[in-house]
Amino acid sequence: MDGYTRSSYGDAFADVYDDWYADADDTAAMVELVAGLAATSTGETGVGRVLELAVGTGRLAVPLADLGLEVVGVDASQAMLDRLTERDRHGRVGRILGDMVDDQPPGPFDVVLIAYNSLFNLEDADRQRACFRAVAERLTQRGAFVVEAFVPDDPPQRGTVVSVRSMTRDEVVLSISEHDPDGQRAHGHLVQLVDGDRLRLRPWAIRYASPSELDAMSTSAGLRLQERWQDATRSTFDADSARHVSVYGSMHGNVPQ
Repeated sequence: MDGYTRSSYGDAFADVYDDWYADADDTAAMVELVAGLAATSTGETGVGRVLELAVGTGRLAVPLADLGLEVVGVDASQAMLDRLTERDRHGRVGRILGDMVDDQPPGPFDVVLIAYNSLFNLEDADRQRACFRAVAERLTQRGAFVVEAFVPDDPPQRGTVVSVRSMTRDEVVLSISEHDPDGQRAHGHLVQLVDGDRLRLRPWAIRYASPSELDAMSTSAGLRLQERWQDATRSTFDADSARHVSVYGSMHGNVPQ
């Protein structure tokens, strides 16, 4: 998409993200899962360190920090980080404005988390592989890389798709997107029309990957798949699952329980 940069998504969605995606997944369950993995990594003898990539508004980072974990978040959008600052009233979450690959802080970390499809915001396979490598360099031996993402449609969508995302008396949000299954890419806009207000375009662009492709990326980075569930509540993942929560760790690390 012409003019689209790594900060475009966050800058466009920061003001509505918490309202539009509040029910996107089970926040409490993900916080519990990450906290448990951090405790496994540290052996419950120290304070777990968590790095969240594409931290956004701090939906997960702040409650993790409230549990006493040391949390650092990276995001390319200053608008998103400003929302995180508003939520993080006690200033417990470290914040880095930057790229989720090139600007990861030094480790080691007990858990690295990238939630709700954010890995796919890296728009080519090389960058996604580079993310796995950067994470592998920062994980403790018993650490975990948690990836939450959707499972691509089979067969995938192709061409232009227009649909209604939501509609009330005063507001309509349309979804307009283009899909290139050959390149595993999709991009589009959520078009927000509010009665008496100006039209808002909220752009997004992704490069999606199947769970098996992500597994191959992890292997090339020296990690291995340890667990895969349908969601953060640890529901069974199967051929009909539309989403997955995958936990990767060191080739020599312990499988989380």
